[in-house]
Amino acid sequence: MTLRTASCSCGQLRIACEGEPVRISICHCLECQKRTGSVFAAQARYPREAVTTEGDAVHWSRRGDSGGSATFSFCPVCGSTVYWTPDFAPGSIIVAVGAFADPTFPPPHVSVYEERRHFWALDGSKIHLGQER
Repeated sequence: MTLRTASCSCGQLRIACEGEPVRISICHCLECQKRTGSVFAAQARYPREAVTTEGDAVHWSRRGDSGGSATFSFCPVCGSTVYWTPDFAPGSIIVAVGAFADPTFPPPHVSVYEERRHFWALDGSKIHLGQER
């Protein structure tokens, strides 16, 4: 079984994920843009029972564009967001793909809030994420 570990920038907060993610996606919503400092966020969703965390985390909750809320867990030392739990999927933990620091991580297959996509960013309607159309 595949075991992947994600961590914050300083390595203090880590999350180990067993198996393959149930969903890998990118999000173009404005809140993800602000949270990441990038033009979109990439995330992998895992069943809660497939992950273990290690280290100290600080938690912050916010309501998203959909009206649901999510609780973000980040490192109190370096500030990196490593994972979060959404209220719409209480049995899931979502991990920032970049926290895996693994260029072989599987590609996303879902892209959401594309109406907020920067015009120069990847257009999922022209290129199917993860494979050519």
